[in-house]
Amino acid sequence: MTSVREPQQDRSRATRERLLSSTVDLLATQGWAATTVAKVAEEAGVSRGAAQHHFPTREALFTAVIEQMYETMTAEVGDALVDIPVGPDRIAAVVDQAVAIYTGKRFKAALQVWSAAASDEALGEVIRPLELKLGRAAHQFVLTGLDPDGTHSQAHRLAQITLDLARGFGLADTLTDDSRRRAGVAAAWVEQLQGALG
Repeated sequence: MTSVREPQQDRSRATRERLLSSTVDLLATQGWAATTVAKVAEEAGVSRGAAQHHFPTREALFTAVIEQMYETMTAEVGDALVDIPVGPDRIAAVVDQAVAIYTGKRFKAALQVWSAAASDEALGEVIRPLELKLGRAAHQFVLTGLDPDGTHSQAHRLAQITLDLARGFGLADTLTDDSRRRAGVAAAWVEQLQGALG
């Protein structure tokens, strides 16, 4: 009995993950209105009935996606500290990672959810604590990366400016490929940080 149940559970988990992944892809590329349960099921390669078995309503699907998306982004921010080099390349690596947080596929999907949450209080209640948690993790990552010894009085403010810049890049990147201009601005900001933080 156990041997039969485990493969079924594995298939069920795999189907759920495909549905969540397809939802993120659709949100990031086609937007909130186009991301319907039927479209998600089609993209995931499962029947609409199977999709509704896992997520009976669109709200249930979006709640699960939002929670997973933010948990993943928050965990990635925490893991990024391990990869920050010591020495002269540290500040550039921190800025690059901060920009990556806010220009990736998950952030583009999250922007669609933010926009919808502006006029949907129930959705806003789901997303606000998750966004706060991500924001805290991102700020801690940038602050620790810029000022590992905690000795610079300006580090908090510079970390916040870095994150605001990264979010601005993320917004600009939703309409056009902004990577060339973004790289020049980011490099100029790295120089400013190096001067300010020694």
